[in-house]
Amino acid sequence: MAATDLFKTLLYTVNNLLQQHKYKSALAVLKGFRNGAVYGAKIRAPHALVMTFLFRSGSLREKFRAIAQATFTHSRNLACFVFTYKGLQALQQHFQGKHLQSHSFLAACLGGWLVFGENNNINSQINMYLLSRILFALSRLAVEKGFIPQPKKDPFPLFATLVWGVVLWLFEYHPHTLQPSLQSSMNYLYHDSNTWHDISDFLIYNKPKTN
Repeated sequence: MAATDLFKTLLYTVNNLLQQHKYKSALAVLKGFRNGAVYGAKIRAPHALVMTFLFRSGSLREKFRAIAQATFTHSRNLACFVFTYKGLQALQQHFQGKHLQSHSFLAACLGGWLVFGENNNINSQINMYLLSRILFALSRLAVEKGFIPQPKKDPFPLFATLVWGVVLWLFEYHPHTLQPSLQSSMNYLYHDSNTWHDISDFLIYNKPKTN
């Protein structure tokens, strides 16, 4: 009974604290850390699972260790970035007394340098993912602001044409310039499909099973 009462008291205290407006900025930073960790794990775990079992060699234990490591790294980095970004935003707003657009940019720049500045596979994938979204967003913003004219026709077909033309040219003649995971995917699609020995590695398996 005493333990139950203690738990109820603790729960009431915590919930009361969460309702205090004066702590909202600090609490938002903590929840941002939580959301970053959860979202990072949700995004990375299934991706790492599929890519590891498709393209990575090694024992089952080594594969699960690689999945866990990739998931942990993505989850930790995203959590730390959100914590840093929201914390720096809150500090700037506190000292300047108002929220400015520059606060978001500066906080994200410093967070990006601290968290995603290390050149590794996880950070490379995240940064390149964001770059593609940024280019799309800036193109739309440039049209909205009148910096470039509204296209008379949908430019997406031309965009797709150039993207696929360039990436396959790079893959065929300069593959070392592409990210390793993209190289693996393209090798599987375009080069492994050039080789087979019988029906087993033509239709059922990608490569013949070794004894």
